[in-house]
Amino acid sequence: MYEKEILITKEMVDAFGQATNDYNPIHYDEEYAKQTKFGGTIIHGMLTAGLISASLVDHYGPGVIYTDQTLHFKAPVRIGDTAKIIFVDEELFPKNRVKLTVHIYVGEVKVLEGLAFIIRGE
Repeated sequence: MYEKEILITKEMVDAFGQATNDYNPIHYDEEYAKQTKFGGTIIHGMLTAGLISASLVDHYGPGVIYTDQTLHFKAPVRIGDTAKIIFVDEELFPKNRVKLTVHIYVGEVKVLEGLAFIIRGE
């Protein structure tokens, strides 16, 4: 099992929006976002999912490659939240392939869960 905590910052959200050209007001406009079911701005779901990739490199080392990922978004993440990424090796395969479960929490709330397949770096 591997765990890592990452503080979500406005700079991260701004950089993700710029990189993807995703300027949905749910991520940037507090007045707009207050009128939604979320009651305020939330970060991009794929930014949350992207935290997994950096964590994989931290754990498995350079050269790790995603081959497949399922994601289930369970709850929103906001600027200022600390996301705890947890993944567990479930099955090892030949040629450095690994199946793992992935969970991200903010406090006690699970915000994302999924299943990933990777190839560990050589």
